[in-house]
Amino acid sequence: MWPSSPCSNTKQTNNQEAQSLLLCAFFISTKQPKENYMAHNLLIQNGQVSMFYIDEVPWHGLGVKLNGPATAQEAISAAQLDWKVVKLPLFAGSKRLPVPDRFAVVRRTGDLIQRTDPVLGVVSNEYTPLQNRQAFQFFDPIVGQNAAIYHTAGALGNGERVWILAKLPGHIRVAGDDLTEKYLLLSNSHDGKSSVTIKFTPVRVVCQNTLTLALNDGSVWRVAHHADIQQKLKQAHEMLGLITEKFADMEQTFQAMSRVQLDQNRLGEYLTAVYPDSTEPDKQLLVQRDRSWSEFFFDQGKGNRLAGVEGTLWAGFNGVTEWVDHRKTRQNSNQRLNSAWFGDSARIKSRAFSVAMDKMAAWN
Repeated sequence: MWPSSPCSNTKQTNNQEAQSLLLCAFFISTKQPKENYMAHNLLIQNGQVSMFYIDEVPWHGLGVKLNGPATAQEAISAAQLDWKVVKLPLFAGSKRLPVPDRFAVVRRTGDLIQRTDPVLGVVSNEYTPLQNRQAFQFFDPIVGQNAAIYHTAGALGNGERVWILAKLPGHIRVAGDDLTEKYLLLSNSHDGKSSVTIKFTPVRVVCQNTLTLALNDGSVWRVAHHADIQQKLKQAHEMLGLITEKFADMEQTFQAMSRVQLDQNRLGEYLTAVYPDSTEPDKQLLVQRDRSWSEFFFDQGKGNRLAGVEGTLWAGFNGVTEWVDHRKTRQNSNQRLNSAWFGDSARIKSRAFSVAMDKMAAWN
């Protein structure tokens, strides 16, 4: 029987509320309410999509459109991300026996825990939740308090992963009019499966390719959800002070890629390394498909026939990114973005960049 007192909406003191949360942990169900589900994988709360955007309408027109870039506070409010998570102990069986070192991370939809509040993950005692507001606030020192730099933010699933994308001033000029804009992507997970992540995510203007760089080149910074997470985030402020230098290095790297010419043999060698052979016949067919389409976009991709770009390693890299970002999957736009930033497409692009660095060193 559902108890009326521990999870009621009556006003309580902080200590009483804390006790109520502990009592409620046993009763929380992992069965999520239907309104939280959606084919586009975006969090829905009370009929509202947890996402905002500017400029072009993404994801089938869902989310709140703003007229221009937002501040951190505006982004959190517009994307419906101003909610908190709590870590509650787990109990098992009819005798409500405590489960050692296992806790539920629960998205709290009101002042007190409700039976329908979703469980986002199960974590250990070491896990320290980081609230959305805390995660996003550390962006502010980059360009100044209340600066309007945020272009999109949202939540996936039931809130297991949230993100915010910030555009920085200036751009990277690769060759002639081929420009790449400078973005930082912050993601925070509440399911215990990943760290707080800050990723350099340049976007090529002409084709909107998201250039996820190799994970081992210093372009990704992670903070684990441990007790010292707040201190680590303070250290991130110092790291982010080097952003200008990092993007200058990227500009030089992209320009160097544009100076490496690819003939048919080199292109084949590059794509073979990006998409390695498989011993399984069905998978090998997919490998050959990926190589063929990436070769097509090397030649016919948006912007790849610009002066200074055509026939270069830069065009080869963007041929891969255009294929995996925009053409490979039949999923909707939201699922493509999820893959481009966090999933299989991100891993392929990371490998494509790493291979490009290796080949550039060998061919020079």
